Amino acid sequence: MTKDFKPDLFLSVIETNKGIIYKVANSYCIDTEDRKDLVQEIVLKLWKSFDSYDERFKHSTWIYRIALNTAISFYRKEKSRKAITNPFSEILFNVADFKDNKQIEESTIFLNQFISELKELDKALMLLYLEEKSHKEMAEIIGISETNVATKISRIKNILKQRFLQNTT
Repeated sequence: MTKDFKPDLFLSVIETNKGIIYKVANSYCIDTEDRKDLVQEIVLKLWKSFDSYDERFKHSTWIYRIALNTAISFYRKEKSRKAITNPFSEILFNVADFKDNKQIEESTIFLNQFISELKELDKALMLLYLEEKSHKEMAEIIGISETNVATKISRIKNILKQRFLQNTT
């Protein structure tokens, strides 16, 4: 990025890709207020690194990488804080947002629940997989090899398959 940094360009990039930020925040935070805090934290990190943006990458790849790294750090901090302040906090994915929407299938709710219980990196990979990102894009965003992406995705799918089988029998 040149020194002719333009806030309008930053705002345009954020507006165009805000869905990524919200998807990541929704995947890592159960509580509405935590989600808002995480979105603000992600946007702040994007702002701070915008002038060093590498134009060889798509904006979406850059945003995913920063958003996921920020979310993982935020999740770890919040998990520790809540374990101290509220040892009885929710463990399962909060489906309250879906109560009014009777169109949501039970399997989708289970899938969201199972994904929310995955480790941070696995959760990030599944989020990108469900976004139909290529293994190459996932590798760039997460910072691991394409082979490692393929292996991890395969293992995660098997884990999710087993979880579905346990819940349907």
